[in-house]
Amino acid sequence: MGPPVGLAVRQLPRLKPFSRLQIILQHLNMSKTTDSAAEVLLEKRGCAGVITMNRPKALNALNLSMIRQIYPQLKVSGFILTQLKFIHLLAVLNIKLPLFSITDAGKVGDRLAQDFFREEYILNNAVGTCQKPYVALIDGITMGGGVGLSVHGHFRVATEKTLFAMPETAIGLFPDVGGGYFLPRLSGKIGYYLALTGFRLKGRDLQKAGIATHFVESEKLPALEEDLIALKSPSKEKVADVLNSYHMKCKIDQEKQFVLDEHMDKINSLFSANTMEEIIQNLKQDGSPFALKQLETINKMSPTSLKMTLRQLREGASMNLQDVLTMEYRLSQACMSGHDFYEGVRAVLIDKDQVPKWKPATLEEVTDEFVDNCFKSLRNSDLKL
Repeated sequence: MGPPVGLAVRQLPRLKPFSRLQIILQHLNMSKTTDSAAEVLLEKRGCAGVITMNRPKALNALNLSMIRQIYPQLKVSGFILTQLKFIHLLAVLNIKLPLFSITDAGKVGDRLAQDFFREEYILNNAVGTCQKPYVALIDGITMGGGVGLSVHGHFRVATEKTLFAMPETAIGLFPDVGGGYFLPRLSGKIGYYLALTGFRLKGRDLQKAGIATHFVESEKLPALEEDLIALKSPSKEKVADVLNSYHMKCKIDQEKQFVLDEHMDKINSLFSANTMEEIIQNLKQDGSPFALKQLETINKMSPTSLKMTLRQLREGASMNLQDVLTMEYRLSQACMSGHDFYEGVRAVLIDKDQVPKWKPATLEEVTDEFVDNCFKSLRNSDLKL
């Protein structure tokens, strides 16, 4: 196995384009020779197909080989139990960092940008359309790929250790993996708020927001897993009964108010506008400490990502999951051929100066025509589900 991805990445800005491309291709070749079987554990236990992420040193970041191992598992077993611990957006970005020079890589026939997103979204759709009971235990940091593996399933079990966020607008992306489907379907405008600001939800708040279906103490998960696996005929109703019994017994933060309760009226009002410019104007006119804090946060985000994300959610609100994923695949390819993703990665992960130089730099400079082009069909290259 070669050096960690991050070590290679930190060299990228100081290399000429051709040398940078050589390192990217070298990393891709090394990734093909690793023992991918150890990256995700696939077990048949009783009637359950158990999927366990097994890359703790990489924060269980989802990569292409893991996607290709997980997908067939959804086609077997009486029900699916997916264990997700510490799946972190930034770790996922480390896997996507070989895309840093995707234009150069494309010239030599590399298809990582297409293949990764295409196969990830196909897996997200498989989770969302799985006919067998699908249980995701989300016991840790859950962003990026971890969201796509959990949020579309029948049952999502959060713990006091769970932290959820969709902070993609901070690095020139958009809340993908079906974010355009589930976020606008959350109560009020909370999904829009989470998508545009990257606000983090923790513990029981995931269940109160509608992202998790159940909340269980982390230390009870092994017992819960055994009780689920012991089911002889694991129907959705029987799985729900087991999960409900653990949920009802959990007293952690039971009386705690939802973290956004006091702000929900403002969120529903301020984030209901049709355009990002109107949302900004709403926040300025409101002038409350809460509104000004959101304004400060949003002003740090990629203007292109903000406009792309707002339209993604507004259109996704009336689409089915398959159409949303098709739309998001188009957006992923627009981001990979644009500027802000690479600049966001540079500012957050490489130079770590936290001062990305977005292009365009303002919302007003991101034209409707540009955004329209991001949503256009890729014709024969469109995602097929």
